This record gives sequence, C-alpha cells and structure tokens, in this order.
Amino acid sequence: MEDSSLGTIAWLDLTTVHTEQTLAFYQQVVGWYAQAVEMGSYQDFAISPTEHGEPVAGICHARGSNIDLPPVWLPYFLVADVEKAVTNVTALGGSLYTPIKTMGKDRFVVIKDPAGAACALYQKGKE
Repeated sequence: MEDSSLGTIAWLDLTTVHTEQTLAFYQQVVGWYAQAVEMGSYQDFAISPTEHGEPVAGICHARGSNIDLPPVWLPYFLVADVEKAVTNVTALGGSLYTPIKTMGKDRFVVIKDPAGAACALYQKGKE
C-alpha cells in the first residue's frame, strides 16, 4: 500500500544567525507560538500555529550542523527512501548541502536542486 503523505511537506525550518529576533518577528506578524528546544548551549524553537498545537516548523540557530544552511524557509518533503532519493538528486543534477542525518528514528538530508533551490528530503523512521 502506498503512503498518500509521500511528497507532502512534513516540516519547515528557518536557520538564521538572528534567531530570537526572527522568532519575535514571526510571533508578531503571523501570531505563532514557540516552544524552546534544548540544543546544548543554546535553544532552537519549535513553532505552532496555536498555543497548545502540534509544532509544524522550527526556527533554528545557524550553529553546529546548521552552520552552512542558507537563511531561507526550508521545506522538508516526505520521501519513502532517503538514500534512493539522494541517488536521484545527484543523478539528476542536484547536490547535497549535508550528508544524510538522523533525528531519532527519522532521517533527512538538505539538498540543492538543479535550479539552486534548497529543500530537505525527510524519511520517517520505522516503528
């Protein structure tokens, strides 16, 4: 059976050097709510459209594994097999910003398409 959520946006991230100011901007402009996410010596933020809602996005510091990411809204597209997707990216003229990374049981990679646009490919872990 095919997963009908494949190809959809599973998450959005914005990585910036001005994280707190960016967060405050979107809270005032869009009305978002933020929950701090401990990253060791600093906090990133999970964003929800409602006060007690499920997070749908993140605003992150340009530090650690995010240091080389561009300051753009980065969609995470859901794929069935991130390794197969990476093979297709490079075969079709795209490139990788990052290697494949893990987050819990999930895996993702940030890519650049042949036009130069960045996005992430996201594979949910098996339960």
